[in-house]
Amino acid sequence: MAQEQGNSADNSLVMNRHLAVQANSAEDGEIEIDLVELFFNLLEHAFWIILVSVLFAVAAGVITVYLIKPKYTATSGLYVMSRQDSAINLSDLQIGSSLTMDYQEVFNNWHVQETVLQRLNLDYTYDQVGGMIKLKNPNNTRVLYISATSGSPDEAKKLADTYAQVAREFIAATMDTQQPSIFMEALWPSKPSSPRLSKNILIGFAAGFVLSAGFFVLLFLLDDRVRGSEDVEKHLNMPLLGMMPKEKKTGKTNRKDEKERRK
Repeated sequence: MAQEQGNSADNSLVMNRHLAVQANSAEDGEIEIDLVELFFNLLEHAFWIILVSVLFAVAAGVITVYLIKPKYTATSGLYVMSRQDSAINLSDLQIGSSLTMDYQEVFNNWHVQETVLQRLNLDYTYDQVGGMIKLKNPNNTRVLYISATSGSPDEAKKLADTYAQVAREFIAATMDTQQPSIFMEALWPSKPSSPRLSKNILIGFAAGFVLSAGFFVLLFLLDDRVRGSEDVEKHLNMPLLGMMPKEKKTGKTNRKDEKERRK
């Protein structure tokens, strides 16, 4: 009898050690993520994820409409070709494209910027007014577009037109080339070019979705509680032989137990 008890004790000790080894190996190993379980976990919190996303989208829309100052953009155009040319060949086109690239440097000249500021009576620095101007030269063309961006639509139009005129005069006076012609005057911008309400709302919705979903994913990864038999088998890597039901005690049984203990 004593030998059987000793053997059972040894077996239980070996089993406990085996379970400990299994637990340690599970802890030391890589964390496995059940994507299906993660998906259903996110699905359970879909209401909060959508709610946070909508709140972020509404906040982005409110900030765009009431806090961000709108900007207006007007565009004028120069044509880098003498009006005396009667025909266009490949060499003329290549020369005109090279001149267009040279003319782009003219707009960064301090003399051109100073002349524009004086004519429009603007109180900007050279860096400020230079940052308001963007140039675009389509490939294989002699066209140079001058886009001016400002918080005022009138100022944007005047900047684009004045820059084109001043640059045209500066090129004719200082460079040994034909004077470019103004083929397009700037239109008065009726709508702001930035910010874009729909774009900012989509960005806000996406930011809210990513943050809220990431929060619940983090909670899912940090939750190491054992919730059922599947978790036991997954963590210990052993089959489950049986389960003990939890006994619910009523008030009468508790009183009987107390009486028996007193006796």
